[in-house]
Amino acid sequence: MIAGQTHSLPGATLAGAKARAYWELLKFRLSFLVSFSCAFGYVLASPQINWFTLAMVFTGGFLLSGASVTINQIIEKDLDKLMTRTLVRPLPTERLSVQEATVFSILCLLAGISLLIAFTNPLTTALSILSMVLYSFVYTPLKRVGPIAVFVGAIPGALPPLLGWTAATGAISHEALIIFGIQFIWQFPHFWAIAWVADEDYKKAGFKLLPSGGQKDLNTAIQIMIYTMFLIPMGLLPATFGITGTLSAIVATVCGVLFFAQTFSLMRSGDRKAALKIMFGSFLYLPIVQIAYLLDKL
Repeated sequence: MIAGQTHSLPGATLAGAKARAYWELLKFRLSFLVSFSCAFGYVLASPQINWFTLAMVFTGGFLLSGASVTINQIIEKDLDKLMTRTLVRPLPTERLSVQEATVFSILCLLAGISLLIAFTNPLTTALSILSMVLYSFVYTPLKRVGPIAVFVGAIPGALPPLLGWTAATGAISHEALIIFGIQFIWQFPHFWAIAWVADEDYKKAGFKLLPSGGQKDLNTAIQIMIYTMFLIPMGLLPATFGITGTLSAIVATVCGVLFFAQTFSLMRSGDRKAALKIMFGSFLYLPIVQIAYLLDKL
C-alpha cells in the first residue's frame, strides 16, 4: 500500500485496509504474550478456575496492551519512519492518521479497564493502568535517553503475571512477587539481545538501550550472561515456595541452562548471529517455563 492512498480505495476495500491497519496497531503477538502472562498468573493463583473470569482477564490484558503499544506508535510515529523495521507500520505509511490511532487507543483502554473493573478488583485495575502509563509515557521517551529505559520497561513487562495473580486473589503476596521477579529478570537479556540485533536501526532513531555505553562489546555480552544466569536459581523459586512441583523445577532449570549456554557464543564472537540465538531463546524460554509451571500446578 502506497503511503496516504487508502482514501482513494473503493468502500469495501478501504474498510478491509483500515481493519488490517488497526489490527497491526495492536501488535498481536506482543499483546497475546502479555495477555497469556496475565492468564498464567491467574491460573497459577486460583484454587479453582473461573473460566469466564479467566477469559475477561485475558481479554482485558490484551486490550490494555493494545492501547499501550498504539500510544507508543503514536509517540514514535516520526522515529518509526527512520527505521527499516518500522517503516511499514500504519502511522508512518499514513494508512491511519494520528487521530484515528488516538481514538482507537482510547477505545481499547476504556474497554480493557471496564472489563478489569467489572470482573477483577481495584488493585488489578490500578496496577494495569500503572503498567500502561509506565510503558507508554515513561519507557517510550526514555528509549532515547539511555539504558535506564530497559530497567523502566522491565517493570510493565513483568507486571502481567502479577496482575493475573492479583485478579485471582486480590492481594500482592510473596508468590506474586516471585513470578513478577522471574519475568522482570528475563526482560534484560531479552531487551538487550533485541537491541544488539537491531542496533543499526535503533541508532537511526537515537535509541540507546544497550548497557556499557551502548556498545556491542564484551561488557554488554557479560551483562546479558549475568542476567540469564540469574534465571536459573529464580526458576526454582516457585517449587521452593510450594507454588508448583518438582517437574516444573526440572523444566525451568533445563531451559535456564540452555538459555544461559547461548550467551557464551555471544561473548566469544560478538556477532549478530549469536545475539539472534539469544533473542529467539528468550522468546522460547518464558512460555515454555510458564506452561511447565501451569501443568505442574494443575
